Amino acid sequence: MSRTFLKMNGLGNDFVVIETATQSFEPTPEEIRAIAKRPDSDGKGGGVGCDQVIAIDPPRAEGASAYVRFWNSDGEETGACGNGTRCVAWLLMQSAGKDAVAFDTVAGRLSGVAAGEKRVTVDMGQPGLDWTQIPLAEAMDTARVELQVGPIDAPLVHTPVCVSMGNPHVVFFVDAPVTDEFATKTGSLVEHHPLFSEGVNVGFAHVAARDHIQLKVWERGAGLTAACGTGACAAQVAAVRRGLTDRQARVEFESGSLVIEWRESDGHVIMTGPITMEYAGKLPEPVAA
Repeated sequence: MSRTFLKMNGLGNDFVVIETATQSFEPTPEEIRAIAKRPDSDGKGGGVGCDQVIAIDPPRAEGASAYVRFWNSDGEETGACGNGTRCVAWLLMQSAGKDAVAFDTVAGRLSGVAAGEKRVTVDMGQPGLDWTQIPLAEAMDTARVELQVGPIDAPLVHTPVCVSMGNPHVVFFVDAPVTDEFATKTGSLVEHHPLFSEGVNVGFAHVAARDHIQLKVWERGAGLTAACGTGACAAQVAAVRRGLTDRQARVEFESGSLVIEWRESDGHVIMTGPITMEYAGKLPEPVAA
């Protein structure tokens, strides 16, 4: 029997979302890669095509509306996905007729509230700031990590900040917004650096003002994406740790912006942004079998 899915996106960061209340979904890495593979320019040779695959399972704990799983397009399961979290929260609120919802992930409990027409605010919890939480291969100050890319006397980027948002992030601060080519070349090198035993998402952040960050992210297991919600959260946390921004800032991608607040009262990271419902469909039989 074919499994149904919803195609959604947050600022162009796109997802295949599968609700499992009435259909099972226990995919292999190969099946995830097949679903996520984008068709060729002539519309052939791929699956649905997406940055991440998301499964919404029945809840496993009291107080939660669902248990949610995330996979990157390379087939690896991941702990968190910020833009995907907003999409999931919106779906759960729509189905329950509520304006607030909580759900569990492998990285912990997340919650969302309605923030306008197809806009959602999600509480992403507290960031992990200790080197063991990223994790790094050796002990060091995550606010000033001893890492550089390029020549020793003239590095392209250096001394980043590391943050875990349920998944590992390294954030380099740059003097001007970087190109896709730079982000791809540099990000692909850093993603698998020996310092990051589980790989890492790589952000390039330009602080345009104390309330405005311009960001490009190379995602672990997915590559360069239109936007990255956890990357935006990590960039804002990193900027506050360095004293570069206030507690709330607009984090801008080429596809649009998110508002991120690293709340002082409880240390939680709060993200607000849009969601888009694209269409519903059925997974190709060979992929779903």
